[in-house]
Amino acid sequence: LSRLREMKDIKAKVLSNENIGSGYFKMGLEAPSIAKSAKAGQFVQVRCSDTLEPFLRRPFSIHRLKTQNAIEILYEVIGKGTELLARKKKGDFLKVLGPLGNGFTLPRAKGDKRQTAILITGGIGVAPLVFLAEVLAKKKIKMTVLIGAKTKKTLLCEKDFKNLGAKVHIATDDGSKGYKGFVSGLFQKILQANRSTIYTCGPQPMLKSIADICAKNKIKCYASLEEEMACGIGACLGCAVRVKGKGIACKFVCKDGPIFDANEIIWG
Repeated sequence: LSRLREMKDIKAKVLSNENIGSGYFKMGLEAPSIAKSAKAGQFVQVRCSDTLEPFLRRPFSIHRLKTQNAIEILYEVIGKGTELLARKKKGDFLKVLGPLGNGFTLPRAKGDKRQTAILITGGIGVAPLVFLAEVLAKKKIKMTVLIGAKTKKTLLCEKDFKNLGAKVHIATDDGSKGYKGFVSGLFQKILQANRSTIYTCGPQPMLKSIADICAKNKIKCYASLEEEMACGIGACLGCAVRVKGKGIACKFVCKDGPIFDANEIIWG
């Protein structure tokens, strides 16, 4: 609760709210204090209306820094909160709390070996990885990006990653583009002797598969977890995940994450 008192509720101006197809939207928000302190992997809690309906805020990864004073979120319309967001117009205002949570740990060079990273995502899990890719590109860290989708029509952010200099591989469930099958299968196919740091975000079954592959090959993997969050600061205890370690039964995605060492999580 003390942390909640320390944080300010930002009144963020909607700069854009673009329908990019298949139920996905990109929204730009003018929020200077958030933009100036945000780290790749962190998130914001957004109040979707001016009333108490819906009562709870909605968590969104910071998709990218739109400018030095603005952030962008990527969201899918799947319920009442996001339906209300999709109706927002340029010039409207939203109450936003953030940045929240912890950011990604960047790759570290070992000796003379070049730093490299593999980013693996599925569906809306692409949201925080574009911000991460922007940071990696600025640091001249070589990137390979694996994007999974049900079909090529629901594929997200391929051009964004390519524009940042990443080598992009696609996996679709129906084979309409790229590798036919899950992105975890594509990862196994390209892995070989690669010892890049792995970053992943997406549905839990995908995360578990990626984590298992990395554990077997002794590769460092960081996972951004997606959980329902009411408060976003660890007060409600609603986003607990089981973790390994003596004396520690669980951690909380909003406060201790959303970025975790994948080997730390008990995936079940």
